[in-house]
Amino acid sequence: MSLSTLVKSVQDIMRQDAGVDGDAQRISQLTWMLFLKIFDAKEEEYELTDPSYASPIPDGLRWRQWAADPAGMTGDELLGFVNDRLFPALKALEFSEDDDPRGFVVRAVFEDSVNFMKNGQLLRQVVNKIEGIDFQSQNERHLFNDIYETILRDLQSAGNAGEYYTPRAVTQFMTDMVAPALGEVVMDPACGTGGFLVCAIEALRGQARTAKDQRVLQASIRGIEKKPMPHLLCVTNMLLHGVEAPSLIRHDNTLARPLRDWGRKDRVDVVLTNPPFGGIEEPGIEANFPTSFQTKETADLFLVLIMHLLKENGRAAVVLPDGFLFGDGIKARIKEKLLTECDLHTIVRLPNGVFSPYTGIKTNLLFFSKGGPTTEVWYYEHPYPAGYKSYSKTKPIRIEEFDAEKAWWGDPADHYASRVESELAWKVSAEEIKSSGWNLDRKNPNKVEEELGDPDELLALYRKHEREAKSARDELKRILAAALERRA
Repeated sequence: MSLSTLVKSVQDIMRQDAGVDGDAQRISQLTWMLFLKIFDAKEEEYELTDPSYASPIPDGLRWRQWAADPAGMTGDELLGFVNDRLFPALKALEFSEDDDPRGFVVRAVFEDSVNFMKNGQLLRQVVNKIEGIDFQSQNERHLFNDIYETILRDLQSAGNAGEYYTPRAVTQFMTDMVAPALGEVVMDPACGTGGFLVCAIEALRGQARTAKDQRVLQASIRGIEKKPMPHLLCVTNMLLHGVEAPSLIRHDNTLARPLRDWGRKDRVDVVLTNPPFGGIEEPGIEANFPTSFQTKETADLFLVLIMHLLKENGRAAVVLPDGFLFGDGIKARIKEKLLTECDLHTIVRLPNGVFSPYTGIKTNLLFFSKGGPTTEVWYYEHPYPAGYKSYSKTKPIRIEEFDAEKAWWGDPADHYASRVESELAWKVSAEEIKSSGWNLDRKNPNKVEEELGDPDELLALYRKHEREAKSARDELKRILAAALERRA
């Protein structure tokens, strides 16, 4: 069973429970159970490699001890166990990040978790469904993001909060182009369920050859997520992908920390992110930023933070909406900072429907490095595949579609000197962008538009066809009238 199918079947069971009200609670209920199941699967691995491994979860509370037996506790007994023993004990774990990072993660996960279910028999059914998944299977690991996609499809209001599932093809392409290297620190300051971080882990794991390399990898991934549910899913996702103690995945509001408080120790080599856009931050958050950049637009604040977080020569790939490209006022000041302090070398313009069905907003992928001003910006207009007029749930964007961009990309070491203009690619100088008030919304000058013809000639041709059609109608009426007259 795929995880997306499991989500639906579990939700159907929970709909029968009087204590669970709405999809949000159903998903929240599912996520804490998934975490315990996956954490237990990882502990089995730890025990095989380290006979002295000791679980941070108290005896009797590990998943295998109360959930794994399909005929085990049920009804009021199971409900009492979860509410009176399991939750209080996990919330009260006294571990610091230093003395037991795994225990620290467990406590952090359960700080905001709640058991909503009131029917112990239904709870047992849900537990048995989850127990049936083999999280040691590579296929199930790769299907994990199906959960979040299902969540956002079910939570109709998610799009209004500026929260969207980023297609795997987009996260993979952005990661491939930024090319994180082992030893570099990779961060997503709005990590959601960790899609970008998973791609980064997979890229770094291919470079890890020794046990020391693996330890370096473990310390290379950082994320911050504001909302409890996606944070819990991200931590679980990190466990599935081999991050043994994902304590560097923080449950926090990234923007709530004053910009000046992000010091040298917080600097990172790579940022990969799709910050929430269209959302408005709570009052007072903008005061954490310099006066000239104070706005309630979430994505704009994140971009200012990203520029600050990057080390010298650090690089970033960021998803931003069209509105950022042509916006003026504070947006223009942010773009001025971006082009004067960073090399904004590439903007990939995505077509409509990439984030369907969550939003129809057109988006762009901005690639830049810190340490020198922009001299020119290259644009690449990503086309629809042949026969497509838009993307959809059944026809999503695929990683293979980015092969053309990858072939065109070139080497950053030679400042992308091999790039050439085409029907899909063009460049604009930084001076031209500056003179336009920092407008980055540049149309493709090389695109071959369909020739519509001269308006006067087209109008004359239309009138000619109109006269011919009228003449044909009149002739048809004459013939019909004559035929009727003969029959009479």
